[in-house]
Amino acid sequence: MPELPEVETTLRGVKPYLDQAVISKFVVRNTSLRWPVPEKQLVKLEGQTINYVERRAKYLLIHTQGGTVLLHLGMSGSLRVLDAGTQAGKHDHIDIELNRTNILRYNDPRRFGCCLWIAPSHNVAEHKLLASLGPEPLSKDFTGELLFQQSRKRSVAVKNFIMDGKVVVGVGNIYASESLFMAGIRPTIQSGKVSRARYQRLSESIKDVLSNAIKAGGTTLNDFSQVDGKPGYFKQELQVYGRAGEACFACKTDIKSIVIGQRNTFYCRTCQSF
Repeated sequence: MPELPEVETTLRGVKPYLDQAVISKFVVRNTSLRWPVPEKQLVKLEGQTINYVERRAKYLLIHTQGGTVLLHLGMSGSLRVLDAGTQAGKHDHIDIELNRTNILRYNDPRRFGCCLWIAPSHNVAEHKLLASLGPEPLSKDFTGELLFQQSRKRSVAVKNFIMDGKVVVGVGNIYASESLFMAGIRPTIQSGKVSRARYQRLSESIKDVLSNAIKAGGTTLNDFSQVDGKPGYFKQELQVYGRAGEACFACKTDIKSIVIGQRNTFYCRTCQSF
């Protein structure tokens, strides 16, 4: 599943083509995504200028005077910028034609993503998919103190805690394992037992891991590739994720794999002793 670095990489790839572009055509070939695609509202955006594009958590928001398009890549979705008139493939569900020159094409083989419309009269931040989200992990609002205060009296494993979108957005499975390794915290420890100092270290590790992943263009494991079709290269920098049974780069102890919250979790028993 594309996580925050992959979505941010996608945003940075499409943004130069979208900012101030005119939507010359909106084509919906398949309305059966995670939620029904509101084709009638979306085609009304034809002729509208895209004011700006942004990311909130794993959602991409395309703002126009006629409303906002909310996109989520789901498990296997991707966006490509192509020449207008490029023939569509089997899983190319949506095209947004820009200035009659380029196409922003949404492809999603598993159809777990979404493309929704938010009316201009509505506050985008109050949309049901966005209203309860926590702070962005790379913003000044995300701190170790926030994690410490949110975790008090909670027994959930710290890995699940930092993956909770109501606590902080965008820390998915890969980057949670990597951040906990960098901070020296075992993923199974109860979140309420982690100290203020360790949460400070963890918040800094999350910022470092996500920033480095964005610079590398995300992580390609199965489905993800960048807007230009190239893979994300952060996979080469992974310290623990997907390395079960291999030697830790730091201490040579075998990396251990367990399941926490139905997700594979990787850690070093020596380096993550707490």
